Amino acid sequence: MQFTINDRPVEAACDLRTSLLDLLRDHLGLTGTKKGCNQGACGACTVLVDGERINSCLALAVQYQGRSITTIEGIGDIGALAPLQHAFIDHDGFQCGYCTPGQICSAVGMVAELRRGLPSHVTPDLGAASPAWTREELQERMSGNLCRCGAHNGILDAIEAACLEDAR
Repeated sequence: MQFTINDRPVEAACDLRTSLLDLLRDHLGLTGTKKGCNQGACGACTVLVDGERINSCLALAVQYQGRSITTIEGIGDIGALAPLQHAFIDHDGFQCGYCTPGQICSAVGMVAELRRGLPSHVTPDLGAASPAWTREELQERMSGNLCRCGAHNGILDAIEAACLEDAR
C-alpha cells in the first residue's frame, strides 16, 4: 500500500484488515496518534486525511491508499512548533497530554471546515455564507474529542487564541 504521510511518500505491507491507526503506530512507528477507546468515541486517534479529520481507529488503512494523511508529527516540528501547539502550552490546554495530538489534529480540521462555511448542529443560520466563530460553535465542533483530565477550557482557549482569531 502507498500513502503520503506527513508530506512523505510511504509504502507499507500489512493485512488488509489493519486499521489506519495500527498502520501508523505499529507498522510505521508514528506513535503520536493515540489509541484511546478504539471505538471512535474519544477522538484520541484523530488524524487528517486530505485535510479532513477522521477517527483513524475506525478506518481501514487500505481505504486511504494514495491519500494524504497528516498526523501530529506532521504539524509543526520539534524545533519549530505550530502556533496551535504553542497555544496549548500557553493556555494549559493539556494535563496528561494523551488527548492532545487528537485535539490538535481535530482543531486544524475544524478550522478548515469553518473556512469552507460548513454548518454544525448549533449553527443558527444555515443559509449564511459562513458560520459565526463563537465559543458555542467551537464547543460543538470539538465535542468528538474528549479530555479525561478536564482540560477542556484550556483546550478551547488555546484553539480560540491560535486558530479562530487568525481565521476570522
